[in-house]
Amino acid sequence: MSSPETILQVLRAEMRSAGVTYRTLADRIGMSESSVKRIFSSGDMSLTRLARICKATGIAMEDVLRQAADAAPQADTLTLAQERALVSEPHLLLVAICCVGQWSLAQIVETYELTEAACIKCLVKLDRLGLIELKPANRYRMKVSRAFRWRPDGPVQHYFREVVVGDYFGGRFDAPGETLLCVHARLSQPSAVELVQKIQQLAGELARLHELDQRLDAGERDGFTLILGLRSWEFAAFTAMRRVAAAA
Repeated sequence: MSSPETILQVLRAEMRSAGVTYRTLADRIGMSESSVKRIFSSGDMSLTRLARICKATGIAMEDVLRQAADAAPQADTLTLAQERALVSEPHLLLVAICCVGQWSLAQIVETYELTEAACIKCLVKLDRLGLIELKPANRYRMKVSRAFRWRPDGPVQHYFREVVVGDYFGGRFDAPGETLLCVHARLSQPSAVELVQKIQQLAGELARLHELDQRLDAGERDGFTLILGLRSWEFAAFTAMRRVAAAA
């Protein structure tokens, strides 16, 4: 049997796909927005209340329960073949990244020079690739986990290095909510592993905030990209300045 938390997660996702905010739901069922938020944050919901909310939002309760029952651990990464397919078509990669950001079809078409037909074609391909599950009215459900990341040294990372990195780091990083840090340290291997775990926790926090802010209007949100890397490294120009060890 599905847990109440899973059912609520599915219901939230369905409401986002349908464009129904907490405020909209509150108006439809005659409650305050704060009361609706408390219902969803409680982590529990009776079937009677679930049925009432589904009716008010036009979401089939059977679909919510089925998705919750079918919920299974989702992949954190795509396969090599899946990533190769994405980078082979720039429009497909664009739509894939928009889907990871929970953009609607209308938002993608309004923002980028893609026709609705071309965007739907990309969504169909992403469904076949297993990144999303395409649903009626061109809505979709992500089939990767909240901790999703691109494959280390995979096709998408190679694409980012060649095309994206220079553009990303060409910014000033001085706007509100922006920062750029380059911090050096000498660490033991256990300390480096511990730091990687903390970086992964930070990525999870970004995913949590992303999920939380989906309830806000599109105009209240902006696209932010977090790039974190940790490796044993020395700038090549500095390496060239190292003293040559004396011959024995």
